[in-house]
Amino acid sequence: MITGMGTEARQGGAGTDRQGDAGGGGTRAGSTGRSARGRPANRPNGSRPDGEGFATALGWFSIGLGLSEVVAPRRVARLIGIEDDPRERAILRALGVREIMSGIAILSQPRARWVWSRVAGDAMDLALLGTALASDRTERPRTSVATAAVLGVTALDVLCSQRLTRAEHRIQVQRSVTINRTPEEVYQFWRNLENLPRFTSHLEAVRVIDDRRSHWQARAPVGTTIEWDAEIVEDRPNELIAWRAVEGADVPNSGSVRFAPAPGRRGTEVHVAIDYNPPGGQVGAAVAKLFREEPTQQLGDDLRALKQVLETGEVLVSDATVRRGLHPARPDPAPGTT
Repeated sequence: MITGMGTEARQGGAGTDRQGDAGGGGTRAGSTGRSARGRPANRPNGSRPDGEGFATALGWFSIGLGLSEVVAPRRVARLIGIEDDPRERAILRALGVREIMSGIAILSQPRARWVWSRVAGDAMDLALLGTALASDRTERPRTSVATAAVLGVTALDVLCSQRLTRAEHRIQVQRSVTINRTPEEVYQFWRNLENLPRFTSHLEAVRVIDDRRSHWQARAPVGTTIEWDAEIVEDRPNELIAWRAVEGADVPNSGSVRFAPAPGRRGTEVHVAIDYNPPGGQVGAAVAKLFREEPTQQLGDDLRALKQVLETGEVLVSDATVRRGLHPARPDPAPGTT
């Protein structure tokens, strides 16, 4: 399945794997995992992953709120309409310390789990405010406003947590192949998106809607089918095509293919990158891998097929690729080998 990210490919991230050579007809693997911080390494124009900028803002908000609760608990108590006594001030200071620690954790490493911890803290705050509302010693109008404000912050925390969780589950892979054709020829072939099923094993059909939008249909694990609409987000003739799935896709994904003259006039280097969310997250990706129906495994085969289509006019297959089990093209391994 050819899906990928909307920026040019570059190497980076943890779990880097190398296979073969870009020349001589093989494919070259780039990053097949996520960066050391648990997210795809490539981002357009240095932008941050979904939810991370949002999390940074929440982190600073958490530190600011915590400092106010620790330094000025009397003022905070009056602001939210609760009684100003030693017990309430102690509770506010404890909540402030929690907010500060949460904010520091989010700013130092904005993983989803730290923002989810804020959601748990919001639930605690709401429970305390609910208890305060039931007290006769509370200024209910102020406490009601404070409760509404905490509900709003909780909604933001949940939204940010969901975005970070999705970002952490994204998978990235890069592959390259050298094709003995000019960049113009390879670009023109790819730019006609309806050509993609000719060399992409799991892509059943691509229907062009207009100059930018298209509808994709692909086979998925266990005999299922997935469909999505995609739009081209960048098109530089003979250099780059970048696209992404529109909102509501079965498998959120984006992609790019870059065309560069190969050294020594050996044709064109084609660099493809994938950035996608597997159905069911990492569990879904692991299950798909067992059936060899996961884009990380497919992309190298697809690029080899593209090379064959453009150089010979057809995809060449052997018994080893179309038949399962042992046969003359796949003999029983010698003793002591795997």
